[in-house]
Amino acid sequence: MTHDPDNSAFCPYYHHAVELIGRRWTGAILRALLSGMERFSEVTATVPGLSDRMLSERLKELEAEGIVERLVRAEKPVRVEYLLTEKGRALGAVIEAVSGWAELWAGADAAITNESDKIAAPAAFGRA
Repeated sequence: MTHDPDNSAFCPYYHHAVELIGRRWTGAILRALLSGMERFSEVTATVPGLSDRMLSERLKELEAEGIVERLVRAEKPVRVEYLLTEKGRALGAVIEAVSGWAELWAGADAAITNESDKIAAPAAFGRA
């Protein structure tokens, strides 16, 4: 049975993409790379709370998906850079759209003054 994305509420391509970019830290890493960060240390310095282990794991996943390219420059000391591929740069519009949504809607969460809303709202955004 083949999949017809036009006739189904479920699309495996969409599902794969959302699962990929929706993994913890991946969106923040992509945003850092899109803003010009290239070095491992630049990304960890830019994203608060991101461990070296997690960044390494996510970069390997993004590289396996063809979104990030790892370049090793034969300098002294050796310089390793992480660059977005064409496929990765194409995510720029997606990251920008999610960022705009977050500023409009997730930012509104901070302005909630009703106590019952304060308790319920963080769960809506995956925060404790």
